[in-house]
Amino acid sequence: MKTSDDLLIESYAAKPASLRIAVVTETFAPEVNGVAMTLGRIVDGLLQRGHVVQVVRPRQGQEQHAHRAGLDQVLSHGIPVPTYGELRFGLPSKGRLVKLWGAQRPDIVHVVTEGPLGWSAVAAARKLNLPLTSSFHTNFHSYSQHYGMGLLKSPIESYLRKLHNRTQATMVPTRAMLQELKGRGYDNVTLVSRGVAIELFKPSRRSEALRASWGVLPDDPVVILVGRLAKEKNVGLVVDAFRAIQLRLPRAKLVFVGDGPLRRELEAAVPEAHFAGVRKAEELATHYASGDLFLFPSLTETFGNVVPEALASGLAVLSYANAAAQELIIHQQNGVLVPNGDALAFVNASVDLALDLQRQARMREIGPRSVAFLAWSAVSESFEGVLREVLARHGDSFGAAGLVPAPNPLAAPAQERLAHAHLSPLR
Repeated sequence: MKTSDDLLIESYAAKPASLRIAVVTETFAPEVNGVAMTLGRIVDGLLQRGHVVQVVRPRQGQEQHAHRAGLDQVLSHGIPVPTYGELRFGLPSKGRLVKLWGAQRPDIVHVVTEGPLGWSAVAAARKLNLPLTSSFHTNFHSYSQHYGMGLLKSPIESYLRKLHNRTQATMVPTRAMLQELKGRGYDNVTLVSRGVAIELFKPSRRSEALRASWGVLPDDPVVILVGRLAKEKNVGLVVDAFRAIQLRLPRAKLVFVGDGPLRRELEAAVPEAHFAGVRKAEELATHYASGDLFLFPSLTETFGNVVPEALASGLAVLSYANAAAQELIIHQQNGVLVPNGDALAFVNASVDLALDLQRQARMREIGPRSVAFLAWSAVSESFEGVLREVLARHGDSFGAAGLVPAPNPLAAPAQERLAHAHLSPLR
């Protein structure tokens, strides 16, 4: 007969050992962007699961970071990122990283961003024969065309592919991106979705007081966009759609939440719009929930965290059919999808949805339930699963094929997930 001590020993034996994970990134909290937010949530999940995480990143200005149990932050020097002055590229640091990880060896290295610091981390990890993974977060090769650097698109793509193919797994957030990268010659690509803080983003945060401060009455429609105000986000199309909505609904209001290089231009083009600037945490959630119609025109996203946040907040969401929207929205059920790049269809669909209050109400009811499965705890578990898979096969050569995907929240088709959520289609 087993004693309580025997059972205790067995329970510890069954529990996977904690890992020492070195994460290398150009961006991390308190910075405000999708990559920093996503990484922060995953790191929080890893810490809660008992792992030790070392974050290597550039120092942003004169910042000071608070101590957190299990988290070690190693700050390096950096230079400003062009057109993203609030962020900094980490300088090449291969020698420093070899010394750092040689003295205190992590179990695995994960590279989040592909700047000079990320390249140095790949080189250092390979020199030390450390297990190595990466994430593909940003379509830099697509961004280049928005900043007069179209000729650099091919060299940038070659650089990105070379960096990621030197790792043993590249994590991507959608099935469409996984297939696209495979077609572009990326090896060992695997799916790890992003999540949404469903405890934070919810319809109950709607604030009539906040809406009143925007100068709108209770029944006035509010069109909202959350994100960086920049060329690559295709923000001008939201202005075009709003102008078309205004012709039919003169009391409609446009609210921008976020900041960026296009803000002054937008303030001049739409002086009647409300510019809320950067909002975080509860303030951000309240701004989301206080809108009515969420328009998302970007074609450069690898995921687009704002889409599940808007759905969770109970907004009627209209988006091009790519990235997170393509994975999460069932057309005319919990949102509206428009063919990629069809600006006229985007504007017309925006007007149609703004005028159809019954359809809006139905979508706003379904939206929160349709993303309830995307808890960050499940994403962290999936992330850890990929790390453990790479550790298990680290004896194989770099670039070996056949990585088995870890369980992930987006594994089931969207129609199946909606059915399991007991959601019925629109009539």
